[in-house]
Parts: sequence; C-alpha cells; structure tokens
Amino acid sequence: MKKLLYIFTALIIFSSCSKYLDQVPDDRLTTEETFRTWGTAQKFLADVYRRVPDEFGQRNPGSDECRGLWTGGCDEADYVWSFVQSNDVNIGNWDANSGFVGDYWRNYYRGIRAASVFIENADKITDLSPALITRYKAEARALRAMYYFYLMRIYGPVVLLEEKAVPVDANLQVPRSSFDECATYVAAELEKASADLPVAPANDQDYGHITKGVALAFRANALMFAASPLYNGNADLAGLTNKDGKPLISQSFDVNKWKTAADAYKSFLDQFVPGTYSLFKKNDASGNYSPYLSCRDVILTDWNPEVIFARVKNSLGSRQYELTPYHSGQSSRDVKGSGGLGATQNMVDAFFTANGRSISDPLSGYVSSGYSDFQSPYDTHTKNIYNQWVNREPRFYVNITYDNSTWLNTSFGEINSRFYYTGNSGLKAGGGDHTTTGYVVRKAMGLGNWDVGGRTLILIRLAEIYLSYAECVNEADPSNPDALKYINLIRERAGIPLYGSAALPAPTGQSEMREAIRKERRVELAFENNRFFDVRRWKIAEQTENGPMYGLNISADLPDFLNVVTFETRVFNKRHYFFPIPSNDVNNDKQLVQNPGW
Repeated sequence: MKKLLYIFTALIIFSSCSKYLDQVPDDRLTTEETFRTWGTAQKFLADVYRRVPDEFGQRNPGSDECRGLWTGGCDEADYVWSFVQSNDVNIGNWDANSGFVGDYWRNYYRGIRAASVFIENADKITDLSPALITRYKAEARALRAMYYFYLMRIYGPVVLLEEKAVPVDANLQVPRSSFDECATYVAAELEKASADLPVAPANDQDYGHITKGVALAFRANALMFAASPLYNGNADLAGLTNKDGKPLISQSFDVNKWKTAADAYKSFLDQFVPGTYSLFKKNDASGNYSPYLSCRDVILTDWNPEVIFARVKNSLGSRQYELTPYHSGQSSRDVKGSGGLGATQNMVDAFFTANGRSISDPLSGYVSSGYSDFQSPYDTHTKNIYNQWVNREPRFYVNITYDNSTWLNTSFGEINSRFYYTGNSGLKAGGGDHTTTGYVVRKAMGLGNWDVGGRTLILIRLAEIYLSYAECVNEADPSNPDALKYINLIRERAGIPLYGSAALPAPTGQSEMREAIRKERRVELAFENNRFFDVRRWKIAEQTENGPMYGLNISADLPDFLNVVTFETRVFNKRHYFFPIPSNDVNNDKQLVQNPGW
C-alpha cells in the first residue's frame, strides 16, 4: 500500500502545474487565487519540486526536470548515440550557446523563484493548519537552497537573488556572489529550514518530500564543496572577479573550511545514525549475509534505511534500456535493450580484487590474461570467464556487465551477453545499439523487464555521507581515526578486507588516506552521478577526463576483442571546470561576468 501511495503523491509533486511559471499573466491564476486554498497552492509547491533533478534521463539533459549528463560525461562511461550531449562535452564541442548550458541555468533559477513565491504567500492559505504551512514553507526554503547548490556545482559562483521573488519581467543587473558567500548562504538557509522539517515522513503520502535529514545532508555537501581544492585557494582562478575587482574564488587556502564541513557531517551522523538511517544490508536465501545482494539491492529497494533523498517519478525505463544489452535473437523485448551506456575500461580497472586491493597491487592476485572456470555471485554454475573479471570484489559484479555475463532477467532462461563483434550484443548485431567499450553499465538494473517505472532514483544515500565525512575529517585532522572508521564501514558492507586488518595494512599518513578515500568513493558511488563533480572539485579532471579513454576492441571477434584500445580521445582543459554562463544572460546583465576561457 505504501508504494502505491507514494507513487501517487510523487505524480502530484513532480508532474502537476508544469506551466505555472511560464504562462503569461492572462492565462494563470492570480497569486491571491493560487494561495487561497491548499488545492491550488499544493500544485504551486509541485512546481517548486519539479526541478529536483531526474538524473536517469541523461539522453535529454538540462530539460525542465534538470536531467544530468554526468555519467556519460566523465571517465566512468560512454554513450553510443551521437545525439547524447555528454558526447559533445567529452570532446569539447560545446560553448555558452549550447542548449543544455542555458537549460540548467534557467530551470534552476525558475525553481528558486517559485520557492520564493511560495514562501512569501503560503501564509495566505485558508484551509491548512499553521503547522503544515510552516512545514511546507520550510520545504520550499530547503529546495531553494538546494537549487542554488545544484547551480554552484555546475557554474561555480552564481547570482544570489533577493529572497523576495523577482518579477518575471524584471531586467536584473546583478553581479555574481563569491563561492564562499554562496556556500555560506546555502548552508544557513538549509539549517534554518531544517528546524521546521520532520525527521521522517509523517505518513505514506509524504515520501519524496524534503525532511530534516535531506536539508542537513545538502548543507554538509555545500560546505564540503567550499572546502575542496577547486574553490579553496585556487590560484588558477585568480582572474575570476566581478567587474569591480571582487574575487569570486578564494585565493587563500583555509583548512578550517574542511573542519566546518567535517563538523557538519559529524553532526548529521550523530543526529540520524543509526536511529533514522543505516547502511542497507541483506542476507541470501540461506540466511547468510550477502555483500553482493547488499550492494546491488541498496539501489533497487525503495525507501530502504540507507536512502536519504530520492526522486520518485524518473526516467528509469530509459536508463534500464541503456543497461540491458541488445541480445539479438531474443523474442521478448523484456530482455532486449540497447546496451548503449558502456562502462569504460578506466572504470572497470578501478574496482578492487576480492582481497580488497587495487589491480595494480602486486598482492592483489589480479591476472591479466587467460580464462578460468568461475562462478559470479549471480550465477548458478561455473562459466569460462576471462581472468581480468575473475575474483573481483562484489561491487564489480553489481556494476559491470562483461562478456559472457549471465543476464539478470532469467524469466526466459539463461541469457549470456556477448559483446564481441558478431556476438548477440556486439557491433554487428546491434548496429546503432551497442556498447562502445565492450562493457555495459549494470548498476540500478532491476531483475525483470527493462521497461518499468515506479522505482525511485536515489539522489543521496548514507554511504555517500560516510565517504564525504571521511574525506573532510582526513583533510581537517589527519590524526582523527574517524577517517579510517568510516571508509572501513563501507568496505565491511562490500565484503572486502578492512584497512588495518591482518589482510590489509591501513593507509599511512594524510596523502595515502586521501587516495584510499577517493578510490573507495569512485567504486562505491560508481554511476551515481558523483564522479563528474568529484574530479572537478578535487581539481584533477585535467588528468582523469583529458586524453584517451579505453575499452575493448568491439570491432573484432575473440580473441582480438579482448585487446584494450582507445575508443575516444577526450578534451578537458582549465575552462571546463565550470560550465559557461549562458551567453544571453551575460549579454543582458551587464554586471554578470563570464567564467574564464569562455
């Protein structure tokens, strides 16, 4: 019953009233009419929620629902279709006039304006209790701050508008605020909103609404971004100033920013863990703990205890079409997709081996050639598998579909996905629908028909908070044992040896711990739309996103298919750390300065 109720509620929250902000005055309700009753005011609040990003729909980025281009736009993956705009980003074929560049800017500011209108007018609602009015105003306040954060991670320092809603036809002449000012404002607004938000949904209809935990998680994230190298003492952006000379990026490194962020995460953990949130864990059919099922089903199980924030209405069907290989010869479309979202060899190589070590570690046991009889966690029997994919950690099998993998949907018998040239999901069979890398992303794929809806899109979960806290505390206080504690909690759930155990020494010093945390974050949060922003805020994208991207030789059959080749040479230089401000806005607002290089 709960599932049906929250799906119905989400359809209201994320679908209704799509034209409230875009209609001309003669076509819309007046403000007084809109906020006279909760029936119409609720639809207006739905429009505020509508900009919560639908990040499964990456073939159509920047739309009204702020779909991302983050998975195919970083070193994790690649889309086969040329029209997918992450492909343009990857080769530097975009600028301040590109459609998605303006879409994100415009749509998030529409959400900000809608939130301000709601906050200003909600007290006029005549048929809603004062307590609920206070709560819904807090939701709108939190959403407004969250939309600023989403803008900041894309464009850097942005324009902070007056809290009073700006008229639609206003000719704004407003400069950008510094990144520190933006982060301080966002953190303060989220803290203020949290005071009037519930810890958990009060009833089934409230799933999908902003809670106290959502607000405080975003607060900590904003503070972590402000502490990160891209924003904290970045001399490369010394020239990013307003027209009056005001610097927009801090030129002095301040370690206290890391402490402020660490304190925010620690406060979150003290307040909500384990009472409200906990790492999702699952046993197998025999009652034994299963790291594989735990890491797989944390994404598949709606509103499990690890979920902090999720979007209900989303593009799940299109994403699962991308995750389902082509499977030529199958009669049912339930198991026949495109395999159009290919995982890079760069990402495949990032996963640890079963003993918890990187494949470059001489003690990892990694074998780079040959075949072995091996039974993966989702198989019922052994199969002859290429050694590079044998004895990897459980998260590898959650995330990656490799050649000769057993397909998850077994309703039509055992289907093996073959990605070499003449294979059932290879270039020859699929034509325009195939993996460009020889692998297909598997994470978030359900066990049945790909063309389904109704499952949620997780936007923040507790594992991310653990890893963010570990990162911040390591940067602020390298001697603090919490960094090791929280990275090990993630590894324990993943079923691999803990750092500092007899099987695996602990990282020594701040630098080694930083590297360990980044590796863990890359693997744990793979394909969850984090890495695109992580490599930027860490200021390493010129290394990770620039140059050759690797995959297998999809133009050949076995054995040559297994040769690692460059499938694309990507372009990333200093200007790409931030999106450009849309040209029209820079031209219209004489106080608005463009990002460097654009």
